[in-house]
Amino acid sequence: MTLSAKLANVEDIPLGEGRAFTHDGRQLAVFRLRDGSVRVLDAVCAHAGGPLADGLVDDAVVVCPLHNYTYNLDTGNEVTDSGLSVCAFAAKVADDGSVHVDL
Repeated sequence: MTLSAKLANVEDIPLGEGRAFTHDGRQLAVFRLRDGSVRVLDAVCAHAGGPLADGLVDDAVVVCPLHNYTYNLDTGNEVTDSGLSVCAFAAKVADDGSVHVDL
């Protein structure tokens, strides 16, 4: 069963950046890409627990600020084939500007 959860207002997340939110005890990183779309990953790097929402982001990846592990924003897979990954979630921006994620 998929639960759609409202996390934030899209205007609270600057273009090209991420922000961390918590829903039911789960830490989630919401990224607002420069095209206005959003991506959501688990907020904690699988390598050393770094805060992914604070990482550098482009239209395809986020780079963990601690040790430069790089995660695909669509799949959550670490791009150097290290075997590490974080969960990626389907997300959308509703007509009222709220960000919803499928958990």
